[in-house]
Amino acid sequence: MNGFKAYLQLERSLSENSIEAYLHDVEKLRVFLEHKNSLLEPESVKITELREFLKTLHDIGLSATSHARILSGIKAFYNYLLMENRITNNPAALLEAPKIGRKLPDTLNIEEINKLINAIDLSKPEGQRNKAILETLYGCGLRVSELTTLKISDLFFDTDFIKTVGKGNKERLIPIGKSAKKQIRLYQENIRCHIAIKKGNEDILFLNRRGTKISRVMVFLIIKALAEKIGLKKKISPHTFRHSFATHLIEGGADLRAVQEMLGHESITTTEIYTHLDRSYLRENILQFHPRA
Repeated sequence: MNGFKAYLQLERSLSENSIEAYLHDVEKLRVFLEHKNSLLEPESVKITELREFLKTLHDIGLSATSHARILSGIKAFYNYLLMENRITNNPAALLEAPKIGRKLPDTLNIEEINKLINAIDLSKPEGQRNKAILETLYGCGLRVSELTTLKISDLFFDTDFIKTVGKGNKERLIPIGKSAKKQIRLYQENIRCHIAIKKGNEDILFLNRRGTKISRVMVFLIIKALAEKIGLKKKISPHTFRHSFATHLIEGGADLRAVQEMLGHESITTTEIYTHLDRSYLRENILQFHPRA
């Protein structure tokens, strides 16, 4: 499995989370074969065993999304075996992923975002940090992992850009607006400068009270608490701000390629989901305001 892990790191440039998921997928297949009392190693299975494995996933009620993700890990494993000449035929090549309906992500409107930000208690030391976090999530469309690893040395406020490292360790530059810049500066000048920073975290922008990098779970809990405070019924997460960032850009007429670049999507088809949101928004406006609707 070490060779497969190296392949995922070097050839596929996957994140640590994705690599762990793929390794677990192959382990699930191995456990399935053992449960069948099969002496087959994964390298020796045929397409019939793989189809039986996938049927088992379906029978236990696994969602189509989870099913497709596990299949992706299995296919990556057999591509690796083929590349290493450990197999001559790829039994996973003809396996088909289940059809997944493209679910439109939940988004927040401007009023809801303002309510969440205004609900932050600025009398507490973490209040200014939390305000800067929300403004940055919404203003730059960052993934939560990109937010928690954001470095001070990657803030280029003189040119109104920040640099972040996304999936596959790919760097990208993202424009940053006045609101996010202002709140980050207030946090740096009034709060962060008073924190006893632990060694190795000196360049990390958003810190917890112990002086180390804020966790993804903590960002989620901050947002969840604010949603409860204002009585928001939507189920939201840090990613909701990223969805809202993209949706509002598309609704405002932003170029799809520009939005793709800012979000760090490898494929334009991933970004195109927001055009569906835009069409829904246009339809609602037509039905509401057109005299013949």
